[in-house]
Amino acid sequence: MKSRGPYRRHSTQFKLQLCQDIRSGVIGRRDAQRAYSVSANLIQLWLTQFDRGELNDEEAEASVIAEYEARIAALERKVGQLTMELDLVKKTPRQHPVSDSEKSFIITGPKPALSDGGAK
Repeated sequence: MKSRGPYRRHSTQFKLQLCQDIRSGVIGRRDAQRAYSVSANLIQLWLTQFDRGELNDEEAEASVIAEYEARIAALERKVGQLTMELDLVKKTPRQHPVSDSEKSFIITGPKPALSDGGAK
């Protein structure tokens, strides 16, 4: 048996559609297991929830809204981060371009003072 890695999360809309298809006879349980790589126990759990009325359109809409709100919050955080970085770049002083007549050095600073004589 192949490993699937970390747990997968299925949307409420997917669960609802699958349960409706199974209950209406569009697809069988085994076919659903094979087609979507979902265990029989999980399908049975979803069908039980579906029969009790725990899976419904309102819950599906609520989960979609929650996902959208989480995505919006993540994007707002990213915008804030990028705004702070832009402000920082605007505040840092720009280096003046070096003209062709000046020599460019990696280490810059004041020119060294001339000595009075040679080293003794």
